[in-house]
Amino acid sequence: MKLDKIKIGFLGAGRMATALAKGFTAELVPAERICGFDPFAESLRQFRAVVGDAVDVSDTSTKCLEAADIIFLAVKPQVMKSALENLSSSLRPEQLVVSIAAGTTVKSLEEWLPAKQRVIRVMPNTPCLIGQGACGVSSGTYATAEDSAAVCELLSTVGIVEQLPEKLLDAVTGLSGSGPAYVFQIIEALSDGGVKVGLPRATATRLAAQTLAGAALMLLETGDHPGVLKDAVTSPGGTTIAGLMKLEEGGLRAALMNAVESATNRSIELGR
Repeated sequence: MKLDKIKIGFLGAGRMATALAKGFTAELVPAERICGFDPFAESLRQFRAVVGDAVDVSDTSTKCLEAADIIFLAVKPQVMKSALENLSSSLRPEQLVVSIAAGTTVKSLEEWLPAKQRVIRVMPNTPCLIGQGACGVSSGTYATAEDSAAVCELLSTVGIVEQLPEKLLDAVTGLSGSGPAYVFQIIEALSDGGVKVGLPRATATRLAAQTLAGAALMLLETGDHPGVLKDAVTSPGGTTIAGLMKLEEGGLRAALMNAVESATNRSIELGR
């Protein structure tokens, strides 16, 4: 599948679809070869405003998607089945279907789509909006290695990509899919701490956010274990070890581990 010639359609033109389309057009696929469908006019307006005037938009799914080589399913899990029932009659065997819906399994997608339709399931996260996302990818029964390579190349325009067995995608949902919310809460808490000890709110929030961003980038660029990097900051009898002791007393590790586990279990429930 040659990306310099493909056409991409989005069933649903919300924030995540907009983020993905923006990334694709920045590097690989011209806007005129992307189409977005959504029943809400405001979503289509935002989609075009962000992706570019050359992008095609439509309030009719068949018109938008019939010419697409790859169709991204960007609708909520609760309406996925009905959306695919409306779409199935117009699908062609050569079209690749990519779902970004949390919890909706490949098995369900393949049951709701025509027999032997090629399907790939993706779990992205909201930092894709700024090209810093984390995506898990799993191929369906009939998807080819070429299909998977094409989707991974597209997704690499909005962040990092990990190919995984589908049984692990719920864990991806619990960790990186829901993870930005955990991080935002940590930043808010650090900012609150800064305000408590005298920093202005705006300064405390900027320092907290940059500290998390810088630490994460340092880990990714060095490849060092987080424990090694933590120890490098922690002097004997110093300020950092005093702070770390309070985090241990507050159960930060267990709370984050439990959050990932709980979100993973919820993703599994949504898929049932």
